[in-house]
Amino acid sequence: MAYVVTEPCINCKYTNCAAVCPVDAFREGPNFLTIHPDDCIDCDACVPECPVEAIYPDDEVPEKWEHYIELNERLAEQWDEYVINETKDELPNADEWAEKEKSESDIQEEW
Repeated sequence: MAYVVTEPCINCKYTNCAAVCPVDAFREGPNFLTIHPDDCIDCDACVPECPVEAIYPDDEVPEKWEHYIELNERLAEQWDEYVINETKDELPNADEWAEKEKSESDIQEEW
């Protein structure tokens, strides 16, 4: 089992979760974070740190976001060189985006 970052993270990218990860499992994209499933040790440290409640164990991801399991794996590989293990400023307007409807198409995959 690994943890998965889901839709609420898009365009927010709060990084408190990445800062507490003991194994550097988080990868950073331009406007989204992922958890590399091969690195995650299922410690649960990141979950309470996410202010938008975007992180779930892969077997508890809400049905509407189950496609984020595969997406996390793919993007973690794509962004493998972008390990994030510290707190950074959230994206501009993150608080506004936290309240908005989003979709996978809002994710910027290229740096």
